[in-house]
Amino acid sequence: MAEKLRLMAVHAHPDDESSKGAATMAKYVAEGVDVLVVTCTGGERGSVLNPKLDRPEVWANIGEIRRAEMDAARAILGVEQAWLGFVDSGLPEGDPLPPLPEGCFALQDVEVAAGPLVKLMREFRPHVVTTYDEEGGYPHPDHIMCHKISVAAFEAAGDPTRYPELGTPWQPSKLYYDIGFSKGKLLALHEGTLAAGLPSPYEDWLKRWDERPDKGSRITTRVECAEYFPVRDDALRAHATQVDPDGFWFHVPMEIQQHAWPTEDFQLARSTVESPLPESDLFAGVREAAHAG
Repeated sequence: MAEKLRLMAVHAHPDDESSKGAATMAKYVAEGVDVLVVTCTGGERGSVLNPKLDRPEVWANIGEIRRAEMDAARAILGVEQAWLGFVDSGLPEGDPLPPLPEGCFALQDVEVAAGPLVKLMREFRPHVVTTYDEEGGYPHPDHIMCHKISVAAFEAAGDPTRYPELGTPWQPSKLYYDIGFSKGKLLALHEGTLAAGLPSPYEDWLKRWDERPDKGSRITTRVECAEYFPVRDDALRAHATQVDPDGFWFHVPMEIQQHAWPTEDFQLARSTVESPLPESDLFAGVREAAHAG
């Protein structure tokens, strides 16, 4: 009997799993893949970005509320979910930047902080792991730290000499970085929206694009998952404190999104299996081995 495929997605905060790679996860769940979202922090220092919920009683219970939001999003996506238990670092602002809060996730020792993730990898035994690139996708301290511990855990989980007390070694086959936005994707959505006679929410973003490097050339893998974009959006809306349902993310009609850019995109960062690039499946090269197993 073929071994069941398993995917682990490592994210910094509750809501990241719904804004990055969510349609891909929903697609694989529908295909019978076991998917585990690992959430590094509780999102305790996140902003309340929905003006309707910017109220004292929400701020007073933000940690508890964000856990309940994560439960709702997890159910919508059909995934399993685990907390690593670290404390949100917040996003420091100002010039010079203030110091990060004592004890927060971004200030942990990478070797120590990777331990709980190694343990989860050995228990869940994922074939594929997804996370952020070395810049965290964008330079939030928790996203950068999420990258660091994901790479460290990927490299240690299969090594019997590393963390021997944390379970039987298991080596995941592939590690991917989520490439959420490329200039090509932004342009496609922008032009598709204008062609439909609607104002584009991407206009200002495109004008500022030259301030940041384009990661489009790093994409190795495009997963067709347009039919699951509505599931992604429902999961995103479940994070009600973090997402304004009338905001930017939902301005482009679903049919335009599905037609203009029907994939979610990834960069293959590490692999122990052969799979020709470009790919259309995170499990390319893994399926054959699983069927043989």
